[in-house]
Amino acid sequence: MRPSGRNLSQMRPISIETGVMRHAEGSCLIRCGDTHVLCSASIEDNPPRFLKGTGLGWVTAEYGMLPRATNTRNRREAAQGKQSGRTQEIQRLIGRSLRAGVDRVALGERQITIDCDVLQADGGTRCASITGGWVALRLAVNKLLGAGVLTSDPIVDHVAAVSCGIYAGQPVVDLDYAEDSEAGTDGNFVMTGAGRLIEVQMSAEGATFSRDEMGKLLDLAEAGIGELVSAQKAALE
Repeated sequence: MRPSGRNLSQMRPISIETGVMRHAEGSCLIRCGDTHVLCSASIEDNPPRFLKGTGLGWVTAEYGMLPRATNTRNRREAAQGKQSGRTQEIQRLIGRSLRAGVDRVALGERQITIDCDVLQADGGTRCASITGGWVALRLAVNKLLGAGVLTSDPIVDHVAAVSCGIYAGQPVVDLDYAEDSEAGTDGNFVMTGAGRLIEVQMSAEGATFSRDEMGKLLDLAEAGIGELVSAQKAALE
C-alpha cells in the first residue's frame, strides 16, 4: 500500500492554471498533488553569444525553491552567493528537455528562458517544472506566432516528465516525498507527446533493479506522460 493510498499506476491529481503572471509572455501554475511550481517564459530577441550568426534559437531554464517550500526553511541561494549543485543539475535538465521539443531553426535567433519556482515541494519538482515549463513555453511561442514574428511553429511536440520508482518492492508512478525518500530505485522519465524518450535518470538508491523492473517502470512512465500531456492540452484549450 502506498502512503497516499493510490494504486501502483495512479498519478497524483494534476492541474495546470495558465496566465497567472501578468507580465510574462507565458506562465502557468502546475499542481501535481502537493507539489506546486510556478513557471514563466520570457522572450529575448538576442540569442546567447555562442549562437550569434548561426540562425539558431535557444531555450534555457532557471530553477529555484522558495525557503518554505519544504517542511524546514532553506536559505535562499542568492543569500549564499551561489547555486547548489542540485539546482544547477535540475535547471540544465529542464533546459535540455524543453529544447528537445523545439525546432531551433524555426525559432530563429532569440532566446526563451523558462523560470521554474517551487512554491511547495512534495516530490517530483523537476518533473513538474518540465511539464509546466512546456506549457509556459507553448504560450510564449503562441504570442510570437500571433504577432507574425514567427512564420512557422517551432514547437514540434509536447514535452512532459514523471518520476517512477521501486517502493516497498513494487514499481510505482509519480512518487511523492514519502515514497521518494524511501524508494529502493528512483527514476525520472522525460518524453514527448508521441512517446519518444528524451532523457531517463535512473539510480539504485537502496537496492539494485533488474531489466524487467526497468521495463515496468518505463510502462508506468509512458502511461503517466499520457495523462500529463492530456492535462497540458486541457490547460491550453
